[in-house]
Amino acid sequence: MKKPKKPTDDELRPEYKRSDFPRLVRGKYVERLERSTNVVVLDPEVAEVFPNAASVNDALRSLAQIAKRAGATRGSRAGRGPAPPG
Repeated sequence: MKKPKKPTDDELRPEYKRSDFPRLVRGKYVERLERSTNVVVLDPEVAEVFPNAASVNDALRSLAQIAKRAGATRGSRAGRGPAPPG
């Protein structure tokens, strides 16, 4: 037989005092989190092609190498259309 659930209280137990805890600061670590993470959300149809993060990284590394090689062998404006006026 199950025991009846105790009502939950949002109060501290008697052995604790609110003054024992530092004042809470909302968003204290948000800046550090924003600097240390780089989350990218893939569209569902793209996510279907890649089974995990490693496969996405491998594909992007390969694409970056191809782009770097293509940029090194072509002229600075080749394949990009006409130069902007100026």
